[in-house]
Amino acid sequence: MEINRPEVLAEMSAVFERYEDALVNNRVEVLDELFWTSEFTVRYGTGENLVGIEAIRAFRAARSPAGLARALRRIVITTYGTDFATAMTEFHRSGNPLTGRQSQTWVRFPEGWRVVAAHVSLIAGG
Repeated sequence: MEINRPEVLAEMSAVFERYEDALVNNRVEVLDELFWTSEFTVRYGTGENLVGIEAIRAFRAARSPAGLARALRRIVITTYGTDFATAMTEFHRSGNPLTGRQSQTWVRFPEGWRVVAAHVSLIAGG
C-alpha cells in the first residue's frame, strides 16, 4: 500500500479545502454532499453525538451560520492507497481561547470522496 501517493494526496487535499470552504461559508448542500449518505456515518461534535446521515443533516440545517470562521493549523492529510484517507487539523476561532481539533475519515466511493466518520473537540491551550 502506498502512503500519500502524490496524485491521491493532491486530490484529497482539494476535497478537504472544498469541505473547509463549505463549512466556514455555511454551504450546507456541499457539506451534505461530502458526508457519506448512510446510517453508519458518524459525527461526534463538541456538544452532539450524531449517528446516521439524517441526524447529521438535521444538525447542519438547525445550526446558526454565525461565527463559523476559523483559522486552521497543523493540517495532516494522509492517504492510504487510492481510496482511504484521514484528515486532521487544529483550529482557532476569534475570541475563543480554546483550541479546536477536527478529525475526519474519508473513503472514495463511486460518487467521490466522502466523510464516513468525523470528530470535533475543544481543549484548553494547544
